[in-house]
Amino acid sequence: MSESTPWVVCKFGGTSVSSRARWDTIAEVVRTHRNEGRHPFLVCSALQGISDQLEVLVREATDGDPRPTLNTIRDRHRALAADLEVDAETTLNEGFERLESLTEEIMQEDSPSPRQRAAVMASGELLSTRLGVAYLSAQGVPVEWLDAREFLRAKDDANVPPRRQYLAATCASHSDPVLQSHLNDNPDTLYLTQGFIASNALGETVLLGRGGSDTSAAHFAAKLQAERLEIWTDVPGMFTANPSEVPSARLLRRLGYDEAQELATMGARVLHPRCLGPVKRHRIPLHIRSTEDPKVDGTIVAGDGPDVGPHVKAISAKDEVTAVSMDTLGMWQEVGFLADVFQIFKHHGLSVDLVATSEANVTVTLDPQANALDADVLDRLLHDLNQYCDAELIRSCAVVSLVGRHIRSLLSDLGPAFEVFDEKKVHLVTQAASDLNMSFVVDEEQAPRLVRELHAQFFGAKAPDAIFGPRWQELVDSVDADGRQPDAWWRDRREDLLTLADEQSPRYVYSEATIREKSDDVHALEAIEQPFYAIKANPHPDVLRLLEEEGVGFECVSPGELDRVFEAVPDIDPERVLFQPNFAAPEEYAEAFERGVHVTLDNVQPLVERLAIFANEEIFVRVDPGEGHGHHRHVRTAGAQSKFGVVPAELERLRAAADRAGTSVVGLHVHVGSGITDEDTWADLVDFLASLATDFPDVRTLNVGGGLGVPDRPGAAPVDLDSLNDVLNEAAARHPQYTLWMEPGRYLVAEAGVLLAQVTQTKAKGPVHYIGLDTGMNSLIRPALYGAYHEIANLSRLGDALSVTADVVGPICETGDVLGHNRQLPDTDPGDVLLVATTGAYGASMANHYNLRPPAEEVLLSDD
Repeated sequence: MSESTPWVVCKFGGTSVSSRARWDTIAEVVRTHRNEGRHPFLVCSALQGISDQLEVLVREATDGDPRPTLNTIRDRHRALAADLEVDAETTLNEGFERLESLTEEIMQEDSPSPRQRAAVMASGELLSTRLGVAYLSAQGVPVEWLDAREFLRAKDDANVPPRRQYLAATCASHSDPVLQSHLNDNPDTLYLTQGFIASNALGETVLLGRGGSDTSAAHFAAKLQAERLEIWTDVPGMFTANPSEVPSARLLRRLGYDEAQELATMGARVLHPRCLGPVKRHRIPLHIRSTEDPKVDGTIVAGDGPDVGPHVKAISAKDEVTAVSMDTLGMWQEVGFLADVFQIFKHHGLSVDLVATSEANVTVTLDPQANALDADVLDRLLHDLNQYCDAELIRSCAVVSLVGRHIRSLLSDLGPAFEVFDEKKVHLVTQAASDLNMSFVVDEEQAPRLVRELHAQFFGAKAPDAIFGPRWQELVDSVDADGRQPDAWWRDRREDLLTLADEQSPRYVYSEATIREKSDDVHALEAIEQPFYAIKANPHPDVLRLLEEEGVGFECVSPGELDRVFEAVPDIDPERVLFQPNFAAPEEYAEAFERGVHVTLDNVQPLVERLAIFANEEIFVRVDPGEGHGHHRHVRTAGAQSKFGVVPAELERLRAAADRAGTSVVGLHVHVGSGITDEDTWADLVDFLASLATDFPDVRTLNVGGGLGVPDRPGAAPVDLDSLNDVLNEAAARHPQYTLWMEPGRYLVAEAGVLLAQVTQTKAKGPVHYIGLDTGMNSLIRPALYGAYHEIANLSRLGDALSVTADVVGPICETGDVLGHNRQLPDTDPGDVLLVATTGAYGASMANHYNLRPPAEEVLLSDD
């Protein structure tokens, strides 16, 4: 290749560098570019999840034992090295030793400095790129490892707080003829470097902020005057909404730089906002591609994008936002008020995002991606602001944005869209002067439904064209020709299900074989001595009897659930039953002790004020680890915004009350949410509980809760049980004095259940089509309540070509009675049977008689 051969910078994210299959894709990308006459230059992130682990390591090095996390980080990299068939010791030892030395250095300090934190966090990229070079070299690719810190130099700004200087540094974007000449000296060599990291004027390691690998790649593209920049990730581009929340979202084929900037800034996490500045300045096209499906062209960001007139191109949402409301009559016609209050934000190192003003109020938002929103920082901010105004924090907000072009020109057409905000609390509304977005700050719990409903209004009838590509469901490899999961049990039992629907509709049907299979999965977790089924997911007596046969215990949260267990399985040993209520009346605890079941307390007050009830009893204590996890805010059951659990600071008071009552704390319990697919979550919880158990000498059991993720939409990944088994075994080995319990609910029954309903009517209103069923939110409220997604298939016409896009609705007199928006189905007529999948959990158990319509009845489908 000659010096005139153009460069292409390829950035690969964490999911794209975490397996041999993905590195094989990277090798193929390299070959393709070379065959097409381009120099590829690779920028790689840390392995998926490692940056989070490094943050935990920093924290534990200060106030805990960092060795388990260090071992986890080592094991992850060694496992990938084994998969890549490269020598882990030769490739990784130097990096491991450096990380261990940094950890020991932090352990000697009261708290880590920004410099130390940056040095530790850089380890992820340094280790992953060493593995990548070793693997590509073994594949016969001439490759050279470059240290990004030698080429990316952070700007020196004395006005920037040290934390931002080290953890969210910025670099200049310019052409670098010296680097180009140096790399062109070896035209056959592939160069591979790190994202996320740079150096300062002292040669110290600094970071470009979380997600900064995109920005690193953009800077290298500018330095090399690349022909294009490719961002390779786990999705094939930007979409009209987050496809993990709205599977009907369409791929955006082409965007202008400013449009992409707005989407990235307003919540489209596939692209970091900072990366767009360098490519825009140097007019370098940016291509977003997927290592999971490299054949898909993805999104191209270049120029101004095609001008198609006023247009909404996407609905975005950004959560975990904090708003600051500042009230004062003193700002009216007062010179300098805004300058004074914004100087306070600057003093505390806080970057303001959205701003809205009136004569007596200014409200701003703080983006958690751009700010460290620590409680003490916010407290100091309020203290200083209150010298000028009455300042108040509004926590747990979300920004929902309409992104497109010439938004103001569409105001007269947006009336129907604004109806979705009816009876919703809107804290702030802004319309960008750039005319590229209109944003609404709402309570975080409202955002998923608002996004879904807005997307349905703007894109429900949208056909593919030069800008809007295929829907997410159509791009997912794991679905077959009719858009549904090919291995679902209900396909093989289609005739049986049609017979049951013909006998009675609507109807919930549960697969005995699937429940047994899921039970076997949970029993295969070797470190878990006893699994307990959270019966709130589905308390049907036949389901309880089946699980009891499988050796599963039961977790109950009310006296009614206890009654149901003992009615369904009267001979069950009470030792196999947990009672774990929340804000229960005192007599509920007393009755549970009488039954002889395990009792969990999640508040100190009942024990302190009702010593007699707990006297000489054994109890579990539910602890709040301070942070929740899960697929929706309503199911995250830890953190200050959740009502569950005792905070660690209260445990000393609880222990003193237990001592006075003669109560033995024999177990600690934690549950952080539902729909969790990060296997390390449970290992972290074991370590967390074990660290607290040392203060309770009678503790013998650690209950890590449930929340095992279930794939309920196309392309969603289940929890990896083999990996979960490994991390739990490692955690158990670290704490052999304790037995481990787990309490899955949804995992055991969700995929086993389907809802069958007959079509009553169909309707078309312009471009919008409706398919009406004989049941709706009275049988299945999750879509209306959570915005939950459930696959829907026409069971009567299974396998027929998909020809209709419609909203599937029920007969309930509510606009929200929608089971699925924009679903692709065959031609559908009254009398057809539709199947709503993955409804075995929180379907019938949350059913209601609204409009006095009875919900679907239930039946267990035997193995026969």
